[in-house]
Amino acid sequence: MKKVAIVIGSDSDYPVMQAAAARLDFFGIPYEVRLLSAHRTPAEAAQFAESAAADGFGVLIAAAGKAAHLAGALAARSPLPVIGVPIKSSTLDGLDSLLSTVQMPRGVPVATVAIDGAENAAILAAQILALSDGALAEKVEKFRNAQREEALEKGRALQEKLHASRS
Repeated sequence: MKKVAIVIGSDSDYPVMQAAAARLDFFGIPYEVRLLSAHRTPAEAAQFAESAAADGFGVLIAAAGKAAHLAGALAARSPLPVIGVPIKSSTLDGLDSLLSTVQMPRGVPVATVAIDGAENAAILAAQILALSDGALAEKVEKFRNAQREEALEKGRALQEKLHASRS
């Protein structure tokens, strides 16, 4: 199975990205966490992106705040799918990070999830890898079915509660 890279621009991003690591663990997907900055370690980030496919990675998840250029910098250097996670920072409630991540030029796509959307990034990575891994596809389908059942059960419980309060 291909690995997923969780690449963070700063150590302060890791608390948010723990949700991605936990969801990848849930699916049994191997991953590595790297701290690389588009601005402070650009050569190292470029080298990682260029060698990631050969090193066994299948998807890159890049998380950064403020001037969040990490996902784009990796996407510019790697043929692999890149999923950007804009991190909420102390300025602009993460809108700056979102816009920096999502506004990519034609030809350099970055799939972008919600601000602090680490878990969704991991789910999307699992769905991408599941395209060529039947066992993983089954796990993803089970997960989606469990989510559906949970939502339906919550709806039933709410209806019972509302019905009881009217009686």
